[in-house]
Amino acid sequence: MRDAYVIGAGGSQYGAFPTESYRSMFRTAFESTTASVDNGIDAGDIDEAFIGMISIGGRQLGLSGPAVTEHVGLHGVPTTRLENACAASGYAVRQAVQAVRSGMADVVLAGGVEMMTDLSSDTTRYWFGVSGETEWERMAGTTFSGVYAQIASAHMAEYGTEREQLSKIAVKSHANGALNPDAHLGFECSLEQAEGAGVVADPLTLYHCCPTSDGAAAVLVASEDVVEQYTDTPVRIAGVGAASDGVGLFQRDSYTSLPATKQAAETAYEMAGVGPEDVDFAEVHDCFSIAEILAYEDLGFCEPGEGGQLIEDGVTTLEGDLPVNTSGGLKSKGHPIGATGAGQVYEAFKQLRGDAGDRQVEGAQVGLTHNVGGSGGAAVVHVLEGPEVDA
Repeated sequence: MRDAYVIGAGGSQYGAFPTESYRSMFRTAFESTTASVDNGIDAGDIDEAFIGMISIGGRQLGLSGPAVTEHVGLHGVPTTRLENACAASGYAVRQAVQAVRSGMADVVLAGGVEMMTDLSSDTTRYWFGVSGETEWERMAGTTFSGVYAQIASAHMAEYGTEREQLSKIAVKSHANGALNPDAHLGFECSLEQAEGAGVVADPLTLYHCCPTSDGAAAVLVASEDVVEQYTDTPVRIAGVGAASDGVGLFQRDSYTSLPATKQAAETAYEMAGVGPEDVDFAEVHDCFSIAEILAYEDLGFCEPGEGGQLIEDGVTTLEGDLPVNTSGGLKSKGHPIGATGAGQVYEAFKQLRGDAGDRQVEGAQVGLTHNVGGSGGAAVVHVLEGPEVDA
């Protein structure tokens, strides 16, 4: 099968934008993406599109994909909307890779968008909840913060993980987000602020939880047959892995690991011919700080139970051996559900081309993105290689 490359990626700012719509937000991301293609690209070059979107609040539940692609001028381009909770646009990127590798398309747009801040807290909580297990979790009153609080409590009980370690992840995420002009919460926080913030769901404080965000992101994926028409510095998507699992926590054998992440990572590593030790940086799904610790362990960056020590030792800071969430992650950059996975690939694209500015990981050649749906019902992992590796 043919290799697939990212030739362009872009996004909007993440935050609260009461004067924008999901169409206008996606236009911003799309124009940012096409502008990043070195040699330019025409709308007529795009063969297919995959759009991740939950449609928070019921927006255009049917045909929301064509609604945004037609709005940006992709007239007649076959468009599919993907809904896989918070992993929607991560799966959209995966579908784009599949379309290119299979030979059905040469250039594919993958992206996502979500508008989340113009609804009441009760309505937003409802739409968040539909991504969890409905009968035995959501209808019983459990929120996602409650679900991840259970995960955190279990991890603490089994491995001795400390709440202060969760707070150190928050401090790291905000330090990185403060360097990202697109971040929703682009400010630094202290360890004392993270520890002393109000409790959302014990043991998680406000600073252990991602914000509710508006935003959009997009990626252009091209085949090896046409990539040289668009850029001399493409980013190769070397490995892709995805997996699903029981949607509810009670359906799993353990609360301290996400099996879907482990399976997706194994597949992606095998396809790319690399291991976790080869990864130079990663964008992981840190909807809550405990989720980042689970990601360290499930992606193979450390042994089970050692994730807390990884942040204690500074390994995952911007100056560490394995920077994680250089963008600020979901915690600081924000989490517009449908856009998150594509936004992670956007950050990886910038890092691998040396375009990440003050948060650039020097010499980065292999990056990983990790996007989770719900509390682990779905996961998708991409391994990306920079132009020098591909050469």
